[in-house]
Amino acid sequence: MGSNSVWEIEEEVANSSSSHNNNNGGIGSYMNGGSLSSSNGEDVYVAVGKKKSSMDALSWALKHLVKPSSFVYLVHVFPEVHHVPTPLGLVPKSHVSAQQVETYMGQQRIKRREMLQKLMDLCHSSQVQVDTLLIESDSIAKAVLDLIPVLNIKRLIVGASKSNLRKLKGSSKAEQIQKSAPQYCEVTIICDGKQVNDIDHKEKSSSNSKNVSEKHEKDGRKQVIKSSCYCFSKKFL
Repeated sequence: MGSNSVWEIEEEVANSSSSHNNNNGGIGSYMNGGSLSSSNGEDVYVAVGKKKSSMDALSWALKHLVKPSSFVYLVHVFPEVHHVPTPLGLVPKSHVSAQQVETYMGQQRIKRREMLQKLMDLCHSSQVQVDTLLIESDSIAKAVLDLIPVLNIKRLIVGASKSNLRKLKGSSKAEQIQKSAPQYCEVTIICDGKQVNDIDHKEKSSSNSKNVSEKHEKDGRKQVIKSSCYCFSKKFL
C-alpha cells in the first residue's frame, strides 16, 4: 500500500538578494516540518488538477513508466485565495471576517482532498507508492517549473485536453512547461491517453499521405509522366 502523506509548499516572491537555495525561483519552504529528498531517477512526477486529463496522464504514467521501485508524486497547484463567495457575489477576503475566510478555505481543502484521493486510489490499485505535493500559486506553469530544480525532477507527466492544445499552438500550460523545463527533465504531455508527439505524428503522416495521393491523381489526369520528389522536413520523419 502506498504512502498517504501530503506535502504543502508555499510559493514565495523571489528576491534577487536571496540565495538560490532559499527560494529557488519562487518555491519556498516545506510546510509539514520535514524535507523532501531529490528525485532518484525512477521517481515519476505527475502534474494533476480537477480535469479528466489528469486521470489520463496518471493512467498513462502507471502503464508506461512506473516500475516496482518507483515512487509517484502527484503535483497539484491550487490558486491563492483572494476573494470569498458570498450571497452578494465574490468579495475580497480582506472585506470579510477571518472565520468566513477559514470556512471557505476549509471547503476548498475538502474538495482538493477528494480529488486527490481518487488519483491516489488509482496508484494504490496498481500497488504503487504515492505522495502528493500541494503548491499554492496563481501561476500553475511557473510553480511546476520552479519545483523541478528544487527536487531535481527528471521525469514529469502533464495532462492536457485537445481543446487547450488547439487554441494556440504552444500556449497551453502543458506546452509552456515542456518548452521551459531544463534539459535534464523529460516532460511528456498526455492527451486523451496518448503522448502528444504520437498524436501529432499520426495527424501529420495522414495529412502528408493525403497530399501525396492528391498529387498523383492530379498528375494522372494531366497524363504527365515525370519523376517526382517529395521533400519533407525532419519533423515529419
